[in-house]
Amino acid sequence: MTALGKLARGVQTFVSDVAQGFFEITHNGFAVVGLATVFSVLTLLARPDLRQVGESQLMTWLHARQAQALGLVPELDAIDRATALNPKDLPKQQAAVAYWISQKYRVAPEPLSALVAEAYEIGGRMNLDPTLLLAVMAVESGFNPFAQSPVGAQGLMQVMTGIHSDKYESFGGKLAAFDPVTNLRVGAKVLQECIQRAGSVQAGLKFYVGAALLPHDDGYAAKVLAEHERLRQVASGRVVPLVTPPIPLRTMAPAIAPQTEPEQAQPAAPQVIS
Repeated sequence: MTALGKLARGVQTFVSDVAQGFFEITHNGFAVVGLATVFSVLTLLARPDLRQVGESQLMTWLHARQAQALGLVPELDAIDRATALNPKDLPKQQAAVAYWISQKYRVAPEPLSALVAEAYEIGGRMNLDPTLLLAVMAVESGFNPFAQSPVGAQGLMQVMTGIHSDKYESFGGKLAAFDPVTNLRVGAKVLQECIQRAGSVQAGLKFYVGAALLPHDDGYAAKVLAEHERLRQVASGRVVPLVTPPIPLRTMAPAIAPQTEPEQAQPAAPQVIS
């Protein structure tokens, strides 16, 4: 055999040995990885606490990667804070009311659907017509949950937070006045008390707006009752023309405190909600 042949045979043997060694190493390496994986799975199955820690760390890492990619910090539970419903999920009557209010007051139908559903639920519990509650919201705030009058009436129903702070204690405090559902619940309770004291809806609305001792309420009750009638017609399936209202104006003081007798209440200065 020539020297060139010996060299070629040596190179061939060397390459064969390297390939065989690489196969054995990788084969054993994969076996080790497989054993480690099986051991890890068995450990996690036997120790749920370790599995929870691992899942938590993995989710934290994934959220960090997502935040880095989007430039935003993800909050998967943010949807739970939203006051909104799909109007298609409401009963036909409530959906019709929600769509009509949405178009008239130029507010998204989803949050309005949540308010309509809540008004119907509260109305049933308090023996109040839900469309009356919606009419009060329409006249008082135009469905602006952050509305505030110069004398402290706040939220959808323009409840005097200072006077009715005790009613907000069950909801975490006075700042709950700006939670739409909470404001609706507290406002409905105030309206119920006013109607019970006054003896009728129209007289109760006069109490609610703070005009119990005045000769007139500047047309407040008439506005609410007119909107109430329109909403009742919408709920009954009738076609009611849309007339975009002006910015709600409230020229009377907010509702008086329920514990204050009418003869002791003092009318406040006129106010305007913008």
